[in-house]
Amino acid sequence: MIIRGGTSKGVYFHAADLPPEGPERDDLLLRVMGSPDALQIDGLGGSRAITSKIAIIGPSSRPDADVDYTFAQVAVDAPLVQWNGNCGNISAGVGPFAVDEGLVPATEGITKVRIFNTNTRKIMTAHVPVANGHYTPDGTFAIPGVPGSGAEIVMDWSATVGARTGTLLPTGNIIDRLSLSDGRSVPVTICDVGNPAVWVAAESVGARGDESKSEIDDSATLLGTLQEIRARVAELLAMSPSWRDADTVTPGLPVVGMVAPPADYTTINGMRVLAAEMDLTVRLVFMGKLHESLAGTASVNLAAASRLPGSVVAGLTADTDTDRLLAGHPSGVMRVSVACDGTAEKAPRFHMLGMSRTARRIADCRVYVQM
Repeated sequence: MIIRGGTSKGVYFHAADLPPEGPERDDLLLRVMGSPDALQIDGLGGSRAITSKIAIIGPSSRPDADVDYTFAQVAVDAPLVQWNGNCGNISAGVGPFAVDEGLVPATEGITKVRIFNTNTRKIMTAHVPVANGHYTPDGTFAIPGVPGSGAEIVMDWSATVGARTGTLLPTGNIIDRLSLSDGRSVPVTICDVGNPAVWVAAESVGARGDESKSEIDDSATLLGTLQEIRARVAELLAMSPSWRDADTVTPGLPVVGMVAPPADYTTINGMRVLAAEMDLTVRLVFMGKLHESLAGTASVNLAAASRLPGSVVAGLTADTDTDRLLAGHPSGVMRVSVACDGTAEKAPRFHMLGMSRTARRIADCRVYVQM
């Protein structure tokens, strides 16, 4: 199935229809997506990282989960399939897939689907709208970056703290200072929820934080700095043996994002958003380019970081005393639910880290591959 999940699009497989983990499966998925090729012209990929994704789903043997879900990020112009993280947007399509494919019993109204992500070994819960035994995609809920509206799927990620490293703050520090090759020392917050991420104040890297996609993608200096920050953290977290090898060893994770106070700006679709509509601005770099919106895992990571007193994110967030974070990204403003308890002396315990998404099955198809 080809399914749009949130602001991403991917190919969803039944686990039983694919070879087991290993080179044969990787080679097959590369051919399915048409990689390596900048246009992915000979496959189902859409020539961008957000449209070159795979979900593999099957029944779970765990008592605390309904389905197992494995995520794969297929590189566009390199022969590489990455299995070391999860995608929040693609995850939003897993619950509807599980309901419609009969992997879980459908409950009228809302069906809760407990999803075990095999990449991070964490559980997410999807609240899937159901009518007449099937996922109902129609609704009035809209998300920036997706035309039209659909049914609201609430995803609770509160059980994904420490997804990669086992802890909210992998280094044990609210603030780490990274020494860059140009001699600068840059303060960052490294957080692990959903996926590992590193957050840096835009001001610390000579940026505003409300830049357009072209401003960031066309700035070799800014992109180089952000990529080095990402790489330095990959080495720090032992995800790469050296920061100089990080783009090869782990090009997707950790993600790196710039944050800044709320600001007026124009979205990639030409819509004007106002500072009063958000709590902060964020620009996320993924696979070497600006993300057109905000990755789902990054959104819950950002929300968690905003509730850590003294963090880079908390220091730039306009309002941290609510049950939501409003993040202004290149496509608009995203609302992320966040509820926790804790103090400056004690790490918070999250009761809710949630985002709302829509999803739509685009095609049921047979894909032909040439090996």
